Amino acid sequence: MPALPAEVHAPILGSRHLRWADESDCAAHAARLAGLPALKEAFVELHGGLGAGKTTFVRHLLRALGVTGRIKSPTYAVMEAYELPGLAISHFDFYRLDDPREGLDAGFRDLFAAPGLKLAEWPDQAAPWLPPADLRLYIEALPDDTRSVRAQAGTQRGLELL
Repeated sequence: MPALPAEVHAPILGSRHLRWADESDCAAHAARLAGLPALKEAFVELHGGLGAGKTTFVRHLLRALGVTGRIKSPTYAVMEAYELPGLAISHFDFYRLDDPREGLDAGFRDLFAAPGLKLAEWPDQAAPWLPPADLRLYIEALPDDTRSVRAQAGTQRGLELL
């Protein structure tokens, strides 16, 4: 098996700070993002502690893209896939990944190389083999139940998504 590459810090090409007062703000931001053509081939990392709102944001984003039916958290399955006309979506949750090699063994590198939207919660657990993220969202739950969100673009596509 090939060695895992050394961790590389991706550049930040642009950033933006947001404040979500409530879940409707989260849904509105997800809907705006869903309307951008660049999202269809993007890799979006979602960072934040337990209960920050990462999965809630993904659910709103998937609904805005047109996913119907149950949207499950991939916490135990590690990945959930969704197919829309002309769009493949892979939602990853690497929280339970004990060793980054588990993701390699599962073939996730191939999924990241395939066309479509990739959303990854807890990406640091798989950092050695993940491609550079187009967009990184850092979601923080504040004491007043609002959310502070820092969005960072790591690629030209990410700048389009900001």
